[in-house]
Amino acid sequence: MNLGELDPAKQLYRIPEAMHLLAMGRSVIYEQIRSNRLRSVKQGRARLIPVSAIRDYVALLAKEAKVMDDQAA
Repeated sequence: MNLGELDPAKQLYRIPEAMHLLAMGRSVIYEQIRSNRLRSVKQGRARLIPVSAIRDYVALLAKEAKVMDDQAA
């Protein structure tokens, strides 16, 4: 994901937008939400992903990748 694609004026993203930003499919997004790795909120019937949750999720992935790299070395 290119964090530069995040709209600085936008605080919440719909699932299809998060799918595009994270380059993930719908089922993967929902699995990450269910496993509490990607935070989301509900507004009425809509499931929304806060911009801070997207940043936190990318940081989590980077941290996990570093741990894996360190274990492989």
